[in-house]
Amino acid sequence: KLEGLKTIAVTTNGINLARLLPRLKEAGLNAINISLDTLVPAKFEFIVRRKGTGLSSKATVLILAVMLCLLFLQVNCVVMRGFNEDELLGFVDFTKDLPLDVRFIEYMPFDGKQSCFEILHGME
Repeated sequence: KLEGLKTIAVTTNGINLARLLPRLKEAGLNAINISLDTLVPAKFEFIVRRKGTGLSSKATVLILAVMLCLLFLQVNCVVMRGFNEDELLGFVDFTKDLPLDVRFIEYMPFDGKQSCFEILHGME
């Protein structure tokens, strides 16, 4: 309700967003930036380190956000060699009929030599 405020946005991994989205929309939320790095359920659970979180909740969030007519909806996908680079066309296909933007983000190394993903998961 601040004068001149045009956008209220949230950046999220979306895990609890489906439950919270209607109230956030009511409070003025009109933009979402959601992280979605894979469309493969097993890879998704590996990334979020939680069993049963499931991709269906992410898809539900995207559909719900569209239904609530949020002004801006963006999906960020961090592309990781050997993990999800084979899914890029799948992301395009998944989102081609939805009113959202997909942004493919370069995976950034933690120390310039090794990525944080590799450090966390003991990969060479």
